[in-house]
Amino acid sequence: MADPAYTPSAYTPPAVWTHDSESGGRFASINRPTAGAQRDEELPRGNHPHQLYSLATPNGVKANIIFEELLEAGHSDAEYDAWIINIGEGEQFTSGFVEINPNSKIPAMVDVSADTPVRVFESGAILMHMAEKFGRFLPTDAAARAETLSWLFWQVGSAPFIGGGFGHFYAYAPEKYEYPINRYAMETKRLFDVANNRLKKTRFLAGDEYTIADMAAAPWLAPFTTGEIYNDAHTFLSIDEYEAVNRWASEVMGRPAVKRAKMVNRSWGDRDAQLPNRHSAADFADKAV
Repeated sequence: MADPAYTPSAYTPPAVWTHDSESGGRFASINRPTAGAQRDEELPRGNHPHQLYSLATPNGVKANIIFEELLEAGHSDAEYDAWIINIGEGEQFTSGFVEINPNSKIPAMVDVSADTPVRVFESGAILMHMAEKFGRFLPTDAAARAETLSWLFWQVGSAPFIGGGFGHFYAYAPEKYEYPINRYAMETKRLFDVANNRLKKTRFLAGDEYTIADMAAAPWLAPFTTGEIYNDAHTFLSIDEYEAVNRWASEVMGRPAVKRAKMVNRSWGDRDAQLPNRHSAADFADKAV
């Protein structure tokens, strides 16, 4: 039986889908069904062992955190240059960026510390690469490692429902549609409940230790707790209900390294919180960290 509260749309999908560049809403100019470089342009390169190309979105901040946490922990060999990629201007489609990430999404990096440079794309892969390289924030005990990776990939798999699903239809779509907003609001709240149930029992997602699982999840969940993301999503989704998530998010985002990471590759908001390109710890000298 059909839901009497639901009125179906008049839209009928065509037999063969075609791209309509005029109907993509806020991101219509950069969203298209093809991959590959759209213009020739090399990426800048600094002097440090790691070159990061990103933007301070939730996915981008994840990568920033692992670098800043490793430096905070005394691993000077984790030094990096971070270069802003303006996705609104299509900089992710340059030949230089596509060479290191054929998927044209931030973040992406090149590890130039070895004789042969190593490209790493996807935020989860960057977290794992750096954690394994320096032996930090990813346990070596088999059970603890499995738990950490399970929560890491829980977040990686969940992000599209929160961002491309809820965030897009609730905040960015050119028109409001009840069905997709309800669908993705439900899934976003379910994911918060998963995290909340876990964090009622443990200090961090993987247990009592701070790991790359927390670095991955906090940049996505924490902005909901503070009302920084998707307009009034904090109120709409009743985020205050998730007390354990709020407690955990406050602790993770309050770490000195995370505070710095939020500034890197950021070019909007409070000027004191912006660091579009980062090349050394000295770049934070005049920031309110």
